[in-house]
Amino acid sequence: MEKLTAEITKQDHLVDDVYSMWIKCPSIAAEAHSGQFVSLYTKNAARILPRPISICEVDKKAGSLRLVYRTAGKGTTEFSTYKKGDTIDVLGPIGNGYTLDSDHPILMGGGIGIPPMLQLAKELSAKGVSKENLTVILGFRDNTFLVNEFKKIATIYISSDTGSVGVKGTVIDAAREYGVVGDEIFACGPKPMLRAIKSYAYEKDIEAQISLEERMACGIGACLACVCKTTEVDEHSQVNNKRICVDGPVFKADEVEL
Repeated sequence: MEKLTAEITKQDHLVDDVYSMWIKCPSIAAEAHSGQFVSLYTKNAARILPRPISICEVDKKAGSLRLVYRTAGKGTTEFSTYKKGDTIDVLGPIGNGYTLDSDHPILMGGGIGIPPMLQLAKELSAKGVSKENLTVILGFRDNTFLVNEFKKIATIYISSDTGSVGVKGTVIDAAREYGVVGDEIFACGPKPMLRAIKSYAYEKDIEAQISLEERMACGIGACLACVCKTTEVDEHSQVNNKRICVDGPVFKADEVEL
């Protein structure tokens, strides 16, 4: 990973409290892939800790990353005020991403876990997975975002909490409603969703890779603030846990306890 000052080349307000930011950072973009994240630093010296933001898209030719995030506090609210031409300090890429060995993948994203599914879908498409065999199920609170970008390369199904779009309920409800089939699940979203996906994968007898969301402090594996329980003993801590920031954020579902 590397820390540098990146230029913001574009910032858009997508919907509600969700924003899309493109940053130019060629050396980080050159190494980045689906499932990883970067840490962004505010300009306020009182806010020492960086904010982890998942990578939504990687444009290696332009040397840029797209970060789609939700304003959840003072740090991300500050980020939402930045304009084209502003700069931001960034550390990355961080963590282990998805392993792309599936021929008939099912991607499930919920809430702010939806953005990292876009880069994953693009990488799977680039590996030769057809639109018909690349299934994406997106779970929203109410208003949708990024849907049209997914539709270009994948078969899309939608669920929402209110039922205003797609199936009323969860991504699992949508999977059952539409009879979705595949050979592996790739997921990112809140823990209750991931817990349901782990059970669903077990029921269907297919593997699942899940990306865990967690509050982080250092973001580089030193502080142990973002550990999760695992089935194996961690070499770093010698107990049954792993650091989500550097050992993850992507794990096989059967490796972690949810």
